[in-house]
Amino acid sequence: MYLTLTETAEFLDLPEEYVLKMIRVNKIRAVYDGEQYLVNKNQFSTHVEQMEKYREMIQDYLNEPIPEDPDVKDED
Repeated sequence: MYLTLTETAEFLDLPEEYVLKMIRVNKIRAVYDGEQYLVNKNQFSTHVEQMEKYREMIQDYLNEPIPEDPDVKDED
């Protein structure tokens, strides 16, 4: 499935200018049909999977309770 530049930016949750820059430096493969860039959505499957794992890892970290500080009860 091919996406336009705008659709690709929305899919990756990135600014269009950044996506265009990545296309121009060949970090994102795209086809130019004379009017617009078309990007194959399947090339981002690994990126999307890793972003989901990263979000899950961050959420787990944020949900972890803060341990009680042992120095709080220390009275000299």
